[in-house]
Amino acid sequence: MRKQYDFSGARRNPYAKRIKRQVTIRLDQITVDYFKQLAVDAAMPYQTLINLYLRDCAASGRKLAMAWKQ
Repeated sequence: MRKQYDFSGARRNPYAKRIKRQVTIRLDQITVDYFKQLAVDAAMPYQTLINLYLRDCAASGRKLAMAWKQ
């Protein structure tokens, strides 16, 4: 490795806006366990699996159908 690098000719990453962003989300243990088991079966990290599922929901415009019991 060099002791110093010259970044004077560098430019910003044009894809930086598309990079994943870290967020905090609170999920119940049953949900986390469910995705962890699916992730083991799919041989991928469970966070990646949750991201893929949420991306699919967003891409298809899926909405949650909730009805409160009286």
